[in-house]
Amino acid sequence: MSVRGRLRAGDPDTFRELFDEHARSVYNHGFRLTGDWSVAEDVVSLTFLEAWRLRERVDADAEAGSLRPWLLGIATNVARNVRRAARRHAGALARLPRAEVVPDFAEEVATRIRDRERLALVRTALAALRQPEREVLALCVWSGLDYAEAAVALGVPVGTVRSRLSRARTKLYKLFTAGKLMPVGESREPAGGRGQVPVDRTIAVRFAQEHTR
Repeated sequence: MSVRGRLRAGDPDTFRELFDEHARSVYNHGFRLTGDWSVAEDVVSLTFLEAWRLRERVDADAEAGSLRPWLLGIATNVARNVRRAARRHAGALARLPRAEVVPDFAEEVATRIRDRERLALVRTALAALRQPEREVLALCVWSGLDYAEAAVALGVPVGTVRSRLSRARTKLYKLFTAGKLMPVGESREPAGGRGQVPVDRTIAVRFAQEHTR
């Protein structure tokens, strides 16, 4: 029986292998969409719970191919829901009476200052995009999916993926040329645990180079 067939049948070993192979990719994707390590961990957990629930929808007769686009599609939907829930939670907190602010001098806060600075450029770039454009950018540019795989992940036509990605690159290129996205050190990707590993160039330069290809 194929991997897809075993997955549909609910084979736990097959699902464990699926997790081992793709959890890192799902975590990275969740981090790019949310900008938060702890939230990205939640995205991973919820994604694989949802994948298990939806396992019977996997086409066992489809040509052999990676299930990564399918998982990233689920992760994209999970991230949307997590972000919506976070906005509702923040709104509820904002309506509560303001409590006295108590300074937090914990060492963990200090160690994360630099990480927040590294994320600032990426956040600025993504804030300029609509949600569909951010999702396509994360799938095609950072996760390395081709147009067809991204279309499968998002459940949209390939042409829609192309147009969204084109709009995203155009917007970011205009920001870059206007000096609103300046290269500042190395952009970083999440790595094992809560650490990070460097990528090959700053995010602003990458967007600019891709736009001019």
